Amino acid sequence: MSLSVEKTMVIYGVAALAVCMLVGATVGELLGAALNVDANIGGVGFAMIMLIVVTHQLRRKGLFPEASEQGVLFWSAMYIPIVVGMASAQNVVKAVSGGPMAILAGLGAAAVGFALVPVVARIGGSDEPLEPLATPTADEKQEA
Repeated sequence: MSLSVEKTMVIYGVAALAVCMLVGATVGELLGAALNVDANIGGVGFAMIMLIVVTHQLRRKGLFPEASEQGVLFWSAMYIPIVVGMASAQNVVKAVSGGPMAILAGLGAAAVGFALVPVVARIGGSDEPLEPLATPTADEKQEA
């Protein structure tokens, strides 16, 4: 039985997600070791930023078809809630007891994240301003 081209492209999208996750986790572990913290520091964040950058570059070059994008979208719909749940269950007391370096690393990661919001927002945005949502008039509210 052979896979269709579309299903193969979905697999490539999932593969791109997996590679970004593995590289991000490795970078997080190396950052933790470099800062002498026994934890993965920002691995998931690095993976997600890398996935955004890589898929954007591939789309611009026409090397990331829509079917591959569907593979990424499928797993991102499941992946993000799972990772947020796992991250919220981490032992915060241990991180804080690790000293000021853990707190500084967290604050630094948050600052970089806030600074990158405009950059990431420009990646997928168009040059046209968004139309404001129409607010219903009093007559329309009564009809509903």
